Amino acid sequence: MSYLQPSEFVTKMVDAGESKIYMGTRDTIIRAYMAGAILALAVVFSVTINVQTGNPIVGAAMFPVGFSMLYLMGFDLLTGVFVLTPLAWLDKRPGVTWPRILENWGKVFIGNFCGAMTVAILMAINFTYGFTDEISEVGKTVATIGEKRTVGYAEHGFGGWLTLFIRGCLCNWMVSMGVVGAMIATSVPGKVIAMWMPIMVFFYLGFEHSVVNMFLFPLGLMLGGNFSIGDYIFWNELPTVLGNIVGGLTLTGLTLYTTHVRTQARRQFPVKPAPGTSTS
Repeated sequence: MSYLQPSEFVTKMVDAGESKIYMGTRDTIIRAYMAGAILALAVVFSVTINVQTGNPIVGAAMFPVGFSMLYLMGFDLLTGVFVLTPLAWLDKRPGVTWPRILENWGKVFIGNFCGAMTVAILMAINFTYGFTDEISEVGKTVATIGEKRTVGYAEHGFGGWLTLFIRGCLCNWMVSMGVVGAMIATSVPGKVIAMWMPIMVFFYLGFEHSVVNMFLFPLGLMLGGNFSIGDYIFWNELPTVLGNIVGGLTLTGLTLYTTHVRTQARRQFPVKPAPGTSTS
C-alpha cells in the first residue's frame, strides 16, 4: 500500500521524536538552519505571487512548496519538534527527559532563526538594490505585514495577545498535520499531497507560525517597518511560540498517540450462546 495505518505512522512519530533527541548538535543546527532558510524563501515566493496577482488564495496555494522541499530533505522546523519530541518522553523512551527536549528545542530555534535571518538579509538587499534604491513593492508589503501583526495586535491589549496565542495553536494544528501526513504516505507524490493541504489552510487563514515570523519581522524592520524589536518579541513571537507548542502537541500529537498507541481498553460484552445450544 502507498500509505500506513494510524497505529503504524504514530509509532513512526514517536521514533522520529526519539531520533531528534539523540541527534548531534551540529546536525541539529544545520538541519534547522536550512529549514528556516527554505521556509523564508517560500514566504517571499508566496508574498510575491500575492502582490503580482492580487489574489491571496494563489499565494497560499503555492506556499507549501517550501514546506515540501524542506521536509523531503529531512530538515527540521521548530513547530515539528514541538510535537514529536514530547511523544518520545510520553512513550518512556530511554534517555528522553524534559531537559533534553528543551535543549533540542533551543538548538532548533537557533538554527531556524539564523536561517530565516540570513534570507531576510539577502532579501533586504534584493528588494533595495543593496540599500541604494527605493524598496520594491514586495518589500513594502512585507514591512506592512510586520506592522499589522505586531502593533496591530498591541492595539487590542490582552485580547490581541490572546488572539495571537489562539492563531499560534491553530497554525501548528495544521502544520503538524502536514508533518504527520508525510509520514502516512510512502511515496513522494503522496507525501507532497498530504503535506500540501493543511499547510495551504494555515497560510491562507493567516495563522501565526513562529518560524515564518522569524523571517517576516526582522525583514520588515530592515525595510523600515514602524515597529520595534520589543514589539516583535512580545506582540508576536512569544505568544506564537506558546500557541505553536500547545496547538501542535494537544490537537495533533496527543490525540493520535492516546488513541493509536495507548488505546483505551475495549468494553467486554458477554458472548451470547447460539440458539438451541446448551450453556452447561
